[in-house]
Parts: sequence; structure tokens; C-alpha cells
Amino acid sequence: MSHPLEPRVAAYIAGKLADASDVAVSGLERISGGASRETYRFRLSYRQGGETQTRRLILRRDPPASLIDTERRVEFAAYGAFHGSAVPVPRMLWLEEKDDALDHPFFIAEELAGFQAAPQLLFAGGYDAVLPRVAERKWTILGEIAKADPHALDLTSVMPAPALDACWRRELDHWEAIFDAQEAEPQPIARAAIRWLRANPPPPAQKLSVVHGDYRTGNFLYDETGDIHGVLDWEMAHLGDPLEDLAWGLNPVWEFGRGLAGGLVPQDEAIAIWRRASGLVVDPAALHWWMLFNCVKGQGIWVGSAHAYIGGGNREPVLAYAAWWLLNAQDRAILRVMGKL
Repeated sequence: MSHPLEPRVAAYIAGKLADASDVAVSGLERISGGASRETYRFRLSYRQGGETQTRRLILRRDPPASLIDTERRVEFAAYGAFHGSAVPVPRMLWLEEKDDALDHPFFIAEELAGFQAAPQLLFAGGYDAVLPRVAERKWTILGEIAKADPHALDLTSVMPAPALDACWRRELDHWEAIFDAQEAEPQPIARAAIRWLRANPPPPAQKLSVVHGDYRTGNFLYDETGDIHGVLDWEMAHLGDPLEDLAWGLNPVWEFGRGLAGGLVPQDEAIAIWRRASGLVVDPAALHWWMLFNCVKGQGIWVGSAHAYIGGGNREPVLAYAAWWLLNAQDRAILRVMGKL
């Protein structure tokens, strides 16, 4: 049975491929996950230049209500800026910001097929021999993101560029506002962390970097050799302190119960790989601030998850799961980073 979106997606693409005929979409299926975008994969076929062409593509569409309120133009621009660079990303094709074609804004990209993303599979035993390679690639790529020049990538036209001494405050203000607007019950542990963060601000950022915003195990595509072929989920990308991205990947909730950074290697090894790749320094006190901040940010995401689910705007199971399980796990992570657990 075909998906009802297939003819609508085909009609949209036909309008973009003016010299193509017999444009058809088949096999459209929802990919699980995707708390801030609905993600689908599908097969596109069409006739062009007397030959039949087939492509495997990805559709990312805004849901009615999202765990994270994000700007799709920013995500699309981030992918486009890094395509063809040392940071592997899928190729973006079309961005549609109006609701007419598919009821909500969306973009379409090429699919990077044949790779895995799930942390559960990565840590199931079959990849144990290549986990050090995954770690080397993971934090090397993150170092390349940190090293990149946002101005040269033309990302300052779509992402606000804060002053180096204002990066921390902008992010903390944003996530504290999420708590103020969306918490369904008091969050005393996160609020205590916020008070500490405000009383002990970090030094100015050493440079203005592209911050992926959700760079962690689970958001990249890997193969059986331990290589990484695609960095995904740029919906929280922004410009800021490069230590923010490094610290997010060191969040205890991303250890997957393994006691290792990202579930892969000891924290000092991950930091050393990032330093070599980025050429940047890691001030321990500044990194501690950003690690605690990212625990607060994580809790803000789970609070937003509960808000979206309870409000009825989005009944995706992933939202209920995050609210049920990760709120407690993130509280424990906050206490651990603060030395209170």
C-alpha cells in the first residue's frame, strides 16, 4: 500500500526537475526517531535525456509540534556549508518553507545508504574492535567543525554571530526561558545548576565557531570498519563557543551506561583527539562550565518533550519516552557534574 504523501512529493519534485518526465515516488516510509523533524526515506524515479534515473532520497518535514523549535533554513544551510568538506554530510537538494506542498515546511536531501546510526547496534558487541576508530573519527570531525570559519562558510547570513564574551549568556538565557515557559513540574536540580552557571560565567570563547548543537553518538552514520560517513541532525546548529559542542558529547547521558565519553573512549582521550583536530585549547574550568550547561540544556530538551506531548500537539512515542526516562537521568548527570552525586 502506497503512502498518501507519495504523489504529493512526486508533484513537488516534478516542479523542480523541469526537463524530467514520468516523475514517480515509491517506498516512502517513516524513519523512527526525529523528535524535531519527521524523517522519511523514499525512492525517486524519472526519465531524463532518454534514460530512466533512480535516486534514494530523504524528506525532513516539520511536525505539528516539536520537541525543539528550530529553523529549517538554518539546518539546510549548515548541511550545505559543510558538504564536500572534511565534515561528511548528505547533499541537500530542495528547501521548501511554505505549507502548500506538504502541509508543513520541509527539505529533501540525498540519502547516505548502507550505513548505521543506532548506538544500540554500535555497542551490541559486533563493533567492539572498531570502537577506537569510531572515536578517532567522531572527535576529529567535531574538531573540523570547531576549526571552520563561519564567515568563510557564509553562515553568518543565516545564524546570528554573538560577541565572544556573550556566547554563554545567550545560550543560558535561551534554555532558562524554555524552563520558564514549558516545565510541567518544578525542576529544582536544574534551577540550582542555572544559578551556579550565572554566578560563575566562563571566559570568552577563544573563537566563534559553528556549533552543531547535538553532536553525539547516535547522530552520525558509521560502517563496519569504524569510519563515519555522515553527520546528521543539524537542527540546533548555531554560532558560539566551540567548547559547547565538545561538552555536549561528554554529557553523562551519552555514555550509554558504559562509563566512557560517547560510550567510546575515556574522556581525556576524546578531548585529546578534538584538540589535535581543532588546534584549539581546552581550559578545564571553561569545559566544566559548558558540561554543566549542556546538562541543563539536555534537561530543557526533555522538559520541552514533555510539554509537546502533554499539550497534545505531538503524540510521537519518542517524546513520552524522553520525558519519562531522560528527565531523571539528566538530573543525575547534573548532580554528577556538580560533584553532588
